[in-house]
Amino acid sequence: MPARGTDHDTKEIDMKRIGIIGSGAIGSGIARLAVAAGYEVLIANSRGPESLRGLIDELGPQARAGDSREAIEFGEVPVLAVPLGAYEALPGEAFSGKTVLSTGNYYPHRDGRIARLDSLEVSTAELERELLPGAVVTKAFNNILFHHIPALAHSTPRTALAVYGDEDHAKKWVSTIVDDLGFEPVDGGTLAESWRAEPESGAYTPIYAADLDGFIADYLSDPGAPVTADRLRELLAASTRPDVAARQF
Repeated sequence: MPARGTDHDTKEIDMKRIGIIGSGAIGSGIARLAVAAGYEVLIANSRGPESLRGLIDELGPQARAGDSREAIEFGEVPVLAVPLGAYEALPGEAFSGKTVLSTGNYYPHRDGRIARLDSLEVSTAELERELLPGAVVTKAFNNILFHHIPALAHSTPRTALAVYGDEDHAKKWVSTIVDDLGFEPVDGGTLAESWRAEPESGAYTPIYAADLDGFIADYLSDPGAPVTADRLRELLAASTRPDVAARQF
C-alpha cells in the first residue's frame, strides 16, 4: 500500500495498519479479517475504548482500542463503518488528505430523509465526500451483508466486491485492502456511479444469496454464495438506479 507523500505506484508502507471507526457488525467483521491477514488494527466507536474491551480481547495483540482521531491517524486508509448521522460528531479536519474507505449506505429509517439523496442530485458517496472536506472518499463493503463478509472471504471461486472512487491511487490502495481481506476487488467506477451497488440496485446484497427465496424469507439464515468478478461486472453494468425517494429501510 503506498505511503502518502511518495510515488503512489512504487513506494509501500512498512507495516499493515488500519484504523476502523465503528464497531458494529461491519466494522468488527472487517477487523477480524484484517487481523487474520496480518494487519494491526485500531478500533474506535462513539461509546469509547472501554466499551471495546471484549472485542479487543477476542482479536488479540494485533488490535487495540482508541478514539476516532487515533483511528484516522493510525493507518493510511481509515475505514468508516458508521451511519451518516454520525459524521457530524467525527473530527472532520483529521480526514484531510486521507483516503477513506466508507462502507455505509443511506437508510431513511435510521438517517432521516435527506432531500439531495432522495432527488438523486448526488450519490451517498458524493454526499460523504462533502461531509469530509479534504478527504479522498472511496466505497467498498457497502453491498454485502455483515454475515456474508466472513462467510465469503477467501471463497472458491473468489467473491468479488465493487470499489468506487474518483482517484485511481485511492482505488488501488482500497483494492489492496479488499484483496488482503479475501475478496476480489472490481473497479466499479466513480463516486457518481456508486449507486449501481446501493440498496435496491442490481448489485446489492441479494446477489450474494445462496438461495434468493430463502434469503427473502430470512436473510440472516442465508449462508451466502460466491459472486465472481466477471459476474459482478455484468450485474453492475445492468444495474438500474433505484427510486431513492421511495426507500423506507
